[in-house]
Amino acid sequence: MTLNDVDAVVLVGGQGTRLRPLTLNRAKPLLPTAGVPFLAHLLSRIRAAGVRHVVLGTSYLAETFENEFGDGSALGLELEYVTETEPLGTGGGIRNVYEKIRTDDVLIFNGDVLAGTDLAAVVDTHRTGGADVTLHLRKVLDPRAYGCVPTDENGRVQAFLEKTENPPTDQINAGCYVFRRSVIESIATGRPVSVERETFPGLLESGATVLGHVDTSYWRDFGTPYDLIDGSADLVRGLAPSAALPGPTGDSLVLDGAKVAADAIVAGGSTVGAGSVVGSGARLEGALVYDDVEIGEGAVVERSVLGAGARIGEGARVSGAVIGERVEVGAGCELLDGIRIWPDVVLPAGKVRFSAGV
Repeated sequence: MTLNDVDAVVLVGGQGTRLRPLTLNRAKPLLPTAGVPFLAHLLSRIRAAGVRHVVLGTSYLAETFENEFGDGSALGLELEYVTETEPLGTGGGIRNVYEKIRTDDVLIFNGDVLAGTDLAAVVDTHRTGGADVTLHLRKVLDPRAYGCVPTDENGRVQAFLEKTENPPTDQINAGCYVFRRSVIESIATGRPVSVERETFPGLLESGATVLGHVDTSYWRDFGTPYDLIDGSADLVRGLAPSAALPGPTGDSLVLDGAKVAADAIVAGGSTVGAGSVVGSGARLEGALVYDDVEIGEGAVVERSVLGAGARIGEGARVSGAVIGERVEVGAGCELLDGIRIWPDVVLPAGKVRFSAGV
């Protein structure tokens, strides 16, 4: 089944505060991830499913989305943009794009989720069951950190539960929905609306048919730097699905114009951005390196993201860190375990260490 009779809406209005400083001047869905903006991976999957008309619900740095993707023709899509002038919540954001929707069934996506679910199968569940709304539900090993969504033997949603230490199900809301257009029209306007706390519970109370499509496909919410770094590595290694990867899958992705010394090690799904240089004896493991970065001889970068134009000195170690744009990390420095450095900071050689100096 191809979805040429289904529109898609992608909500991309969040400020991405948990990803700062990377999101100080770039919207989270536009952060480079495995060589292209994160949103390009989601759009590639939408197009692969047969959808052609996509509406982006924007807010933070709204103009940058159209600057990046234009009318969508380069992606084989027709893109339209609707901007929130004030925060409206997930439900309000969906209602805000209503006038742009052309089809009776609409796929809705949170713009910071990477998932491998079969979109045609989700729509099939929706149509076969005559649903008003269908939710993609993902089974997880530890659902305590998420809102849980129990379903009955027929797949009908029973409740929407907040985070709890004793969840009654391992099924969580995975941030992908199919809505009837008429349900979107019924969402209140002119104020913030939460689909999780208001729209979905209200539908259950009214007797509407709300179904769950449950699977165990790849799924990751790009909420934290580690999610961004690990998700990028999963894309590079082919563990996460995408038709937008600018190269073959493998242990690393080195973009055009990057230079990697013959004896350097670039592994674990690392990406080396265009114009970047990796020096002799350096080692990258699960690193997300943006454009025009210099990594000195013998430096180590592990499970970290290096903003565009950053400089990592000889013998420095960067592990579990977020390094902002144009930051200079001096030779012999050691940055570990969740440290974040804001743009344009200069750390002199050997002046920051987390272990005893030797």
